[in-house]
Amino acid sequence: MLEIAVLISGRGSNLQALIDACADEEFPARIVRVISNKADAYGLERAKKAGIPTTVISHQDYDNKEAFEDAIDQELNACNVKMICLAGFMRILDARFVNRWKDRIINIHPSLLPSFKGLHTHERALESGVRFTGCTVHIVRPEMDDGPIILQAAVAVNPDETADELAGRILEYEHIIYPEALRLMASGKARVAGDKVIIESATYPDGGWINPLPGGDIDL
Repeated sequence: MLEIAVLISGRGSNLQALIDACADEEFPARIVRVISNKADAYGLERAKKAGIPTTVISHQDYDNKEAFEDAIDQELNACNVKMICLAGFMRILDARFVNRWKDRIINIHPSLLPSFKGLHTHERALESGVRFTGCTVHIVRPEMDDGPIILQAAVAVNPDETADELAGRILEYEHIIYPEALRLMASGKARVAGDKVIIESATYPDGGWINPLPGGDIDL
């Protein structure tokens, strides 16, 4: 059983997806700590309802990023955490921290990386006229929204929809692929090999691509 911590800053909907997945006794990971840099993050309430210990480590309480991240690192080690899941954690982690936890931090981003890194992804997708966008779970590297890709889900773009409507449709698939990516990593069925993640071919014949079909079905 892989002990993980989830880092959050806000409402924690992806945290909830991970909580629900870990509630299955056969799931190969369990959440031992939820850490937020904001005391009012609703995700903390989600964790408490699930009986998961929480810690608030506010970046505002530290003189610099290094001290803030050292405090997080100390908390993670005290809880014997083996992997970190970023779920709406709105702080860019320094290379020093990321390299300390190399290949043991995963993140979800609401676009098909490497397209639309950073913020306002849905607005930019609509403005660019792309036909498909989606979401990506990846291994974290020091560069923003960069690193080996574990899983992706593609969503067709409706040019008449708003950014919020597109975000809502993509969020449904975030809640599917994030727990699945964690399951693959925790079970050893996915492993980092240089700049790529290798997934057992028997597990994902298409190599880690989830394609939402019309009507909401998913073709694995």
